[in-house]
Amino acid sequence: MRVDKFLKNSRLIKRRTVAKEACDQGRVFINDRQAKAGTEVEVGDIIRIEFGTSSVAAKVAALTESCRKEDAAGMYEIIE
Repeated sequence: MRVDKFLKNSRLIKRRTVAKEACDQGRVFINDRQAKAGTEVEVGDIIRIEFGTSSVAAKVAALTESCRKEDAAGMYEIIE
């Protein structure tokens, strides 16, 4: 699954276009490597997103093409 789609489906970022822009600006990292919007994500990968002065790191727990809002939190585990 593409990283921009994962970020949108997991509700870590609200919209896919915003997720794509974050990737294009170099603020999204997968396993400590800068990620483009089309970079593939797999279960077990660690995604780090930089929001201004803070950052969020999450481990990918599941990949689903579509899910309800209540199930979105089960797609990742917050690390830091």
